[in-house]
Amino acid sequence: MSGLIELPVWGYVVVTLVMTHITIAAVTIYLHRHQAHRALDLHPAVSHFFRFWLWLTTGMETKQWVAIHRKHHARVETPEDPHSPQIVGIGKVLLEGTELYREEAKNAETMVRFGHGTPDDWMERRIYGPRSNRGFLLMLLIDVILFGPIGITIWAVQMLWIPVFAAGVINGIGHWGGYRKFETADASTNIVPWGVVIGGEELHNNHHAYASSAKFSVQWWEFDLGWLYIRMLEVLGLARVKKLPPKTVLVPGKKAPDADTLAAVIANRLQIMSNYARTVLARVYQEEFRRADGNRRSVLKGAKSLLGREESRLSAEARGRIEAVLKTSDALKVSYQFKRRLQAIWQERTASHEGLIRALQDWCREAEATGIRALQDFARTLPAYSMPAVSAA
Repeated sequence: MSGLIELPVWGYVVVTLVMTHITIAAVTIYLHRHQAHRALDLHPAVSHFFRFWLWLTTGMETKQWVAIHRKHHARVETPEDPHSPQIVGIGKVLLEGTELYREEAKNAETMVRFGHGTPDDWMERRIYGPRSNRGFLLMLLIDVILFGPIGITIWAVQMLWIPVFAAGVINGIGHWGGYRKFETADASTNIVPWGVVIGGEELHNNHHAYASSAKFSVQWWEFDLGWLYIRMLEVLGLARVKKLPPKTVLVPGKKAPDADTLAAVIANRLQIMSNYARTVLARVYQEEFRRADGNRRSVLKGAKSLLGREESRLSAEARGRIEAVLKTSDALKVSYQFKRRLQAIWQERTASHEGLIRALQDWCREAEATGIRALQDFARTLPAYSMPAVSAA
């Protein structure tokens, strides 16, 4: 018995990869960026195609996926996070990610609180919701009719793709190992800088830094395949991007921070802290390490990365290590204190707008008075931050 389409072995492999990749595109473009974060609008035809395809290949309901993902962001790395490897362990998320998803989907409070704004039409109420398992069977029938017995293998791979790569890899490794461009308050990481296999979802730390952005790549050397697809849809008039990461705009010649500077600093705070860690803390650390004798060098050794870390994520041991390092160097101690003071400006909730501007002006003036070259250079650059000009409609 053969199917309607006969292919060489490599042809079946290509077909399987194409179909699983469509599923990945549907998850990252439709479920994640469009529905969960409202970072872009999709043409109704594109939106419904993705919804139909996900019904065939995953059985996931839009409202359930969106609600669980939004709760993940709202409760990240806490006991209420639906799938944090920091809480339940990396093994459980990798091997039982689908079970964690299904368990949270039963939580009616999660659906009500975080599932708003998702499709609630006739198809969702009569087909995609109550008959979510029927899509699996229809996909199996289609695969067997098209490809014969090997269609069962193709179908099995399709069914495993999202549980393994989304529920396991992204929710697991994406909060466990990789590199971090931004010191967010969670444990999110970029798995690799080339988001191809999982449609850009590999750039998970970037996403947590700018959750409402339709584009996950930030550095010039990072690649987000999902963003490429979105741009193609935009050119065809099938998508409209609503939100992107804030742009860093520098206006040379500004000597003192003003209201525009404050707005730009708050919008770009994660990028600014990343720059501070690289151009101030790392630079002062290297200078101190070069001058250190044997005893001081042993204390300083290996501590550079700790100095730039988000403090809320530091263990008691790491905090003790930082305290020991700061005792060895006044320059490092001052630079670290100024890091905390800068963060306190945008974390302040009670000061007036004018008070925040004055605090930023004081920070720059006092940083320049420290005599620490790296800190002085940073303080002279900070006033140049500006918000992008808004083009006329």
